[in-house]
Amino acid sequence: MQQPSPPAPLDLVAVPGNEASWSDVQTVFGMRGGPAACSCQRFKVPGREHWEAPPEQLRARFRMENDWGNPSAATTAGLVGYLDGQPVGWVAVEPRNAYPFLKRQRLAPKERGESLADPGVWSITCFVTRAGYRRQGVSSAMLTAAVAHARARGAAAIEGYPMLVEPGVDVPWGETHVGVARQFAREGFTEVAHPTLRRLVMRLEL
Repeated sequence: MQQPSPPAPLDLVAVPGNEASWSDVQTVFGMRGGPAACSCQRFKVPGREHWEAPPEQLRARFRMENDWGNPSAATTAGLVGYLDGQPVGWVAVEPRNAYPFLKRQRLAPKERGESLADPGVWSITCFVTRAGYRRQGVSSAMLTAAVAHARARGAAAIEGYPMLVEPGVDVPWGETHVGVARQFAREGFTEVAHPTLRRLVMRLEL
């Protein structure tokens, strides 16, 4: 099957979450559906607690993880993307040790002789594209921005945990919020582990 062409580059501006407003990121996530229900907490909250927690509780955790609207903050949990001044995308990217429950998803690096606590390795764990802007290349542009952000912050390597998805196959956000393998491959990531039938660990040395 012929591979689809990569999306045309977007004139997207991505800023750290602490330079964006809470209102803008909530515009991206919306107030209903998968992104709003999870609020980027899947790898930060234990499985059962995550699935049973009300969305308002997870949203409150997410809000506390970023010093929204404070450009002088030292850290952030991700980037917000803008097109023509409108908030359209989010990518979660920060040091891998911020995600204590990667190991529960069989994504931890133990078998690779690494420590999950290594602050030099960063992770990309979630993409959200605002309704009305999907299938336009926003997540691919956010991936490019995430790599640049991690490199600028001194990361030695960066990992993603995407799904293998056949071109043209429509799958729910619940599976592909971590991204798809071909996106990461276009950015130069290579497979370093294959923990489940459709899940990869992909890595880029910086």
